[in-house]
Amino acid sequence: MSGHSKWATIKHKKGAADAARGKLFAKLIRQVEVAAREGGGDPDMNPTLRTMYQKARDASVPLDTIERAIKRGTGDLEGVIYEQITYEGYAPGGVAVLIDVLTDNRNRTGAEVRSIFTKHGGSMAEPGAVAWQFERKGVVLADRSAEEDDIMLAALDAGAEDIADDGEVWRITTGPTDVHAVRTALEEAGIAVSSSELTMVPTSTVGVDTEDAARKVLKLVDALDDNDDVQDVFGNFDIPDTVLEAIEG
Repeated sequence: MSGHSKWATIKHKKGAADAARGKLFAKLIRQVEVAAREGGGDPDMNPTLRTMYQKARDASVPLDTIERAIKRGTGDLEGVIYEQITYEGYAPGGVAVLIDVLTDNRNRTGAEVRSIFTKHGGSMAEPGAVAWQFERKGVVLADRSAEEDDIMLAALDAGAEDIADDGEVWRITTGPTDVHAVRTALEEAGIAVSSSELTMVPTSTVGVDTEDAARKVLKLVDALDDNDDVQDVFGNFDIPDTVLEAIEG
């Protein structure tokens, strides 16, 4: 299991804590709203909305809150118009970073992201300089108590590409259009699923082998993630488990 995958799992736990404070809710609601605006308000006809809807439900966002976000997206209710932007940059040590943003003020958000990079020893990059190092994938997290053979039997026929042991969960990677089918197949097989989402997976990784170097990278990632307009942060770092455990401890 790569350090990058484990950090994604740690972020998932962190997200549950954020949800209690409402911060994660706000980000997920914004994602639902934009998905509805761009592809319509019917999850069955809009795969992106279906994925964002499920992601919000996994985080326990109230159903009526999600439905209001969909109505704002479709124009049935008044709402803010958000712009989607992807920023690219480098964390200390040459780690590539992608930042997905939904903002109602491009200038404000761009300045804030640039300031975060500068403050934490990173640098912004030109569009395209980093993006080629990632590819979009679906990721489903399933209950670790399930047997690997059962996971494989249910998931592979539905379009799963890879199954990995992430310690406390099974991480199933899919093509971007297969995430819903794989989740459905697992649930129909009686396997509990904790989350499913679209993400950006690095095609290669940069080793970050010391605690000091890892702290610098993760401080930048966390600072970006804490920005209200930032929806997701992806990095191609690979931090050894022992270093991650020392930092988490």
